[in-house]
Amino acid sequence: MNTPVGRPRAQARIDLAGLRNNVEVLRSAAPTAQLMAVVKADAYGHGLVECSRAAVAAGASYLGVALPEEAIELRANGIDASILAWLLQTDSPAQWIELVERDVDVSVSSLKGLECARIAAAESGTSAKIHLKLDTGMGRGGSGMAEWSRLLDEVSRAVSENSIEVVGMWTHLAFADQPAHPVVEHQLELFAEGVAQAKRQGITPLLRHVANSAATFRTPSAHFDLVRPGISIYGLSPGAAVGTAEELGLQPVMQLSGAVTQVKPVAAGQGVSYGHDYVTQRDTTIALVPLGYADGIPMGATNVGPVVIAGERQVVAGRVCMDQIMFDVGDADVHEGDEVVFFGSGAAGEPTADDWAQVTGTIGYEIVTRIGARVPRVFADGSA
Repeated sequence: MNTPVGRPRAQARIDLAGLRNNVEVLRSAAPTAQLMAVVKADAYGHGLVECSRAAVAAGASYLGVALPEEAIELRANGIDASILAWLLQTDSPAQWIELVERDVDVSVSSLKGLECARIAAAESGTSAKIHLKLDTGMGRGGSGMAEWSRLLDEVSRAVSENSIEVVGMWTHLAFADQPAHPVVEHQLELFAEGVAQAKRQGITPLLRHVANSAATFRTPSAHFDLVRPGISIYGLSPGAAVGTAEELGLQPVMQLSGAVTQVKPVAAGQGVSYGHDYVTQRDTTIALVPLGYADGIPMGATNVGPVVIAGERQVVAGRVCMDQIMFDVGDADVHEGDEVVFFGSGAAGEPTADDWAQVTGTIGYEIVTRIGARVPRVFADGSA
């Protein structure tokens, strides 16, 4: 006797065809620039290796990662596209050595970082490919303008020694999702000044890059030689002022779903979950779904998180638990084993990640990146 296979507790279905579409849309938005697909944080929760392969197949000439471990994982899986890693520890030259040996570009923001790159070049016997980062007003990573000249002096020496190859020069915009904000133009002016200073010292980077997703769509003056879209690769809008995903031609790539594991009648006046933040107003039916904040469902979804169960919109009833959430489904025809769609493209009437962001007071980036490792990724044209 064959035992039927039930619906999985949870899964995140990743539409790689949708991701390829998004890369093509972004390339069309910046036709004179190369495209770096930012795949940090496990490709924003979508699956680092599989999404990187799909992005390269769609025309991305670079991959961008934050951590050295992410770059190493890509190389270990046979991905030979150009990669830039930018969050390296300057007290750990070993990280830099391994990346240079694996032909990964590294970001340099300080004299200490430059020294690590020089050490890596000496140890590996090959020039370190670096991207110099200038802080033009983000107040985060990058060399400040006050230190920029001194950094360029030392870079020039390293270039003359053949230990360093300056591949790129970059900065990050603080208000890209508000294209008309005056800080955008100010940052671009400072970046142009920083590039001009470098050229006066004989440093001419092959790739100047500034534009994230929002600037790729709305600030052509920031396109330069390379654009660095992240969230839009995965089909989410980078901000209301930029446009909705549909308006931008993007296809959301992740669909998060689960299954009902218990359906039970409860009486009016029954409190649901911790603290009884939800109390039934009538005799009704509660459906239990085994996902919770350990899977990435935000606590902010308490009493507001939308899903579709058995073709009908429902809302989380009571506090989100570590492993479980409940829904007051009333008289709806809900059964154990029914699929529960948390978010997807919206094409079939299901909520989107941006819908979840709106009701929980966050951004779509957080909704998708926080989906945890307990939720298997299933790829639409690949293996899980």
